[in-house]
Amino acid sequence: MGEVRLRGFGWRHAGRRAWAVRGVDLRVRHGERVLLLGPSGAGKSTLLAALAGLLPEDSGEREGSIEIDGRPPAQTRERVGIVFQDPQSQLVMARSGDDVAFGLENQGVPAGEIWPRVDEALHRVGFPYHRHRPTAALSGGEQQRLALAGVLALRPDLLLLDEPTANLDPAGADLVRAAISRAVDDDTTLILVEHRVADALPLVDRVVVLDAGGGVRVDGPPDAVFTDHGDALAADGVWVPGRQVPARRAGNPPGEVLLTADRLGQPPRLAATDLAVRAGAALAVLGPNGAGKSTLALLLGGLLKPGTGRLVADAGLAGADARTPPHRWRAPALARRIGSVFQNPEHQFVTGTVFDELALGPRRTGASEAAVRRRVDELLQRLRLDRLAGANPYTLSGGEARRLSVATALATAPRLLVCDEPTFGQDRRTWRELVDLFAELRDAGHALVAVTHDAEFVAALADRTLTLARPPDTGVAPPVAPTAPSVTAPSPEPPPPATPAGYR
Repeated sequence: MGEVRLRGFGWRHAGRRAWAVRGVDLRVRHGERVLLLGPSGAGKSTLLAALAGLLPEDSGEREGSIEIDGRPPAQTRERVGIVFQDPQSQLVMARSGDDVAFGLENQGVPAGEIWPRVDEALHRVGFPYHRHRPTAALSGGEQQRLALAGVLALRPDLLLLDEPTANLDPAGADLVRAAISRAVDDDTTLILVEHRVADALPLVDRVVVLDAGGGVRVDGPPDAVFTDHGDALAADGVWVPGRQVPARRAGNPPGEVLLTADRLGQPPRLAATDLAVRAGAALAVLGPNGAGKSTLALLLGGLLKPGTGRLVADAGLAGADARTPPHRWRAPALARRIGSVFQNPEHQFVTGTVFDELALGPRRTGASEAAVRRRVDELLQRLRLDRLAGANPYTLSGGEARRLSVATALATAPRLLVCDEPTFGQDRRTWRELVDLFAELRDAGHALVAVTHDAEFVAALADRTLTLARPPDTGVAPPVAPTAPSVTAPSPEPPPPATPAGYR
């Protein structure tokens, strides 16, 4: 079971001129393990959604055929498991164990087998809590492990994984890859989308590369694909093992302090934290999943009221509001001063087109329509979104959505940019373009705070790093850690990994 066959398959989202994926001819035999690659926007996630039977006919236009064991995907859903790019979108229950049990109950698994299978799946992915842990209390990386556990518990014939380690710390990523390796036996077919190519190669025996223009560009054993086509693939944006992106790190000396955190915390998610954000400097926030990195980003962005301590903005950032904490600034003032990029891009989209999404911030700050258009056109060109100006943000690929979220934060030219996983979902080419853009902002005197697991991004850009420690677990919620995290300067020549912690 689990044989896949596509003949001239294509899909175009409703309201879009361009096809998300087109002209795909592909056969994946029972038990094969395939790594699916391609530049950002090539249609990898769309193809996985199609195989999972998640593209209803009334939501777009299809051409060609797609079959699993000779039947349409809509008829094989119970035998197919998929983990999405955004794990939060597939969590449905309030408690973690109940979420893993949900699929088993729907498939009619005998009651006596459900909880042993739930506990086994949670253990295999390295889930760090008891099954009663509230799903709302999980970090993005922890949600990713839970979503994978829910799929592995079903023991599917066809396993589809869309960047399963994208938001995980290195230890968590190793656990998940080990869980995948154990889960995929001779009876399971695997199709994996992953930007950590070197780390993913032990899991697969075949590499398929989609062409951004449509169809399959390269198909074969990993060694042959990267030996014969590595240079051309890297030039087109595909992450290729052994071909590093040159580091770019040197900047000007840091300027004045713009933002100071004094014992800033949010129990139980974030321990008391001290830090200073300086103009013309990039600060990378590191640490394991569950340490409170995303919570810290929301606090620094003025989007969350501090639970403990205080956040003080200097006059150079706050202007007349220097005596007022950022979370109490009026929305137009906050947008002009601090731009925020969320971990999940879709959480910040509020309009119907890419153009309007970029225009929203400048319009709220009172810019003229001529100035708005100039700014939007500049960002569309710079971040390779110009062909998508009229597209619905929710139909973008993961990498495109991430670039749009970064662009929306930059649209008002804020003095401080706070980004949660800014290189999430980028191919080799767009990753470097984002790094260059951030470096230019830093060198022009803007401040950058980046929550990231991307060690290569840190090596290329960060002037300082802040490492958060994960608070100990009490069984229900982690308490506030007794000591603040440390801030250190990065080593002179940090060793880069094989690929950045990207996504799509």
